[in-house]
Amino acid sequence: MRDIEDLRAEFEAMKNGDAFCADGSCATEEEVDLRDYPSYTEALYAKLVAPHVSGIYLSRWDIKDIAQSAGDSMSIHPRKRMFELLMKFAVSQERMQLVLDALEAHMRGKMEIYKELAEDFPHSASIFQEKIDKAEKTIKLFPQIMKEYF
Repeated sequence: MRDIEDLRAEFEAMKNGDAFCADGSCATEEEVDLRDYPSYTEALYAKLVAPHVSGIYLSRWDIKDIAQSAGDSMSIHPRKRMFELLMKFAVSQERMQLVLDALEAHMRGKMEIYKELAEDFPHSASIFQEKIDKAEKTIKLFPQIMKEYF
């Protein structure tokens, strides 16, 4: 699990530009129907990896750690490619559950960091709470993802 210094570096990158939206994933705030995507991989990428939707930014190293926790091994590639590789690993219901469990554990770890930062910086608490709420909403989708795609 990464520490608070890594999170600070991510926030610094966000302050210096549109680092989290470089792939165009933050172009809109409206809800997206997952059936509009040509594949479940693209639909899940839009819901799970886009920080404006999920509340949590997943770096390439985060995806690598999630894959390792689920039992897969991968090298570093662009984020979207790494997510595609992770979904290729998750071809069965059992493997997808392992991926979602690892993703949930990772997200909850980040949420704990957000809670700590909200306590340390009360004037920013609403910003962190918004991210926590989005993350909780995303985690609640996991059973639906399993039902819809398997």
